Amino acid sequence: MGANLARNFASRGHRVAIFNRSPEATRELASHYAEAGFVACESLESLVRAVRKPRRLVLMVPAGPPVDACLDALDALIEKDDIVIDAGNSLYTDTDRRSARAENAPWRFVGMGVSGGSEGALLGPSIMPGGDPEAWDHLRPILESISAQADSGPCVAYCGRGSAGHFVKMVHNGIEYGDMQLIAESAVLLRMGLNLEAGRVADLFSDWNRTELESYLIEITADIFRTDDPEAPGSLLLDGILDRAGQKGTGRWTAEAALALGVAIPTISAAVDARSLSSNRDRRVAAQAAFGNDQDRRLEGVDADDIRSALYAAKIASYSQGFDLLAQASQERDYGTNLAEVARIWKAGCIIRAGFLDRVSEAFRSDDTDLLALAPSFQAELAERIPSWRRVVAAAFHAGISIPGLAASLAWFDTLTTARGSTNLIQAQRDYFGSHTYERVENPGVAHHTDWAEEVRSKRAD
Repeated sequence: MGANLARNFASRGHRVAIFNRSPEATRELASHYAEAGFVACESLESLVRAVRKPRRLVLMVPAGPPVDACLDALDALIEKDDIVIDAGNSLYTDTDRRSARAENAPWRFVGMGVSGGSEGALLGPSIMPGGDPEAWDHLRPILESISAQADSGPCVAYCGRGSAGHFVKMVHNGIEYGDMQLIAESAVLLRMGLNLEAGRVADLFSDWNRTELESYLIEITADIFRTDDPEAPGSLLLDGILDRAGQKGTGRWTAEAALALGVAIPTISAAVDARSLSSNRDRRVAAQAAFGNDQDRRLEGVDADDIRSALYAAKIASYSQGFDLLAQASQERDYGTNLAEVARIWKAGCIIRAGFLDRVSEAFRSDDTDLLALAPSFQAELAERIPSWRRVVAAAFHAGISIPGLAASLAWFDTLTTARGSTNLIQAQRDYFGSHTYERVENPGVAHHTDWAEEVRSKRAD
């Protein structure tokens, strides 16, 4: 990805010096893309000398200790007003620490999320910088020149103070987990639950890509269902892929951040859990044999249109959760993140790019939008799709088809729309065993405690 990002900079007319810890890799890159005019450097010292002042140094290294090692090495080499940009998938708390370090240094530090994969890095990614606002002013023209371009403008915006850039990128990846899980579940429902051939499933996803579900992930899903297996002619490549999903940690980071901030993101958490469960395939095979969970899994009373409606409703729920996490983090961590701008810059270049994001951005431009699902336009769309959503989840449960994302999304929605739920009993239990107190309906904000055991004894005595 770093090589393609360097090529992107060069293609926009920027002079680019490159360095890799392997001198051979540096020379090969410069030679292979001679048209880019890369200045190949065999040491950090030569890289720093090769870049014009004030320097703009982009790090594309694995998250964690490698970033700190680069900063340690650069610290003695760079000067006042130089800007170091960590463009990797760093954990936001690491970015907090590095930003604090830079406050005592003459140079500036920017934590910057970049999404779009290898192709996006070359053709134009979605870019999420945060940190030093003055550094953003200097970087803006350069980053706008290499970012993806949507009808609303360059897909780059200042995401806020401190570690905001990497926090926004982390949540992007969490939403991506949710999107992928919901799409995968919908595909299983179509193929297993409705017994549709792969070609028909591909056609449905292509059709859906011309609706409110239009997105990059829907588009590539249609392509996947049309791809034959080169190792087994006449078979679908998808059927030859082991159902054991990998993950690099950003989904888990999102779930952990949500727990720390007290924000419910059950769709994203379910997606992370589903990948974790998939990793132990031997256990799943044994469990299926033990419980005989291999019955006919046909869906009853559900069609493809119902599944499409359920997928879109769950998508609204998932994005509501993700943006709620961004809003809470911005408030508690003093980021100053503009949610409308975040949605806008995700419209192109990144993995979750979708036409849907235009409307998300529009919803957050209204001062009245507290939660995406409650924005008038999305509220109306959810209301229209609730019957299908419930039918799909119920039918899947009855058929024994695993749909953790769709089910978690519906449970979130039902909890959201229940004015009085079950947590009064939980509060009573907490007060009973731990004297944690509770609030009364007619007197909120005031702590009350009951000696429950004594009340029970008194009642028995009577």
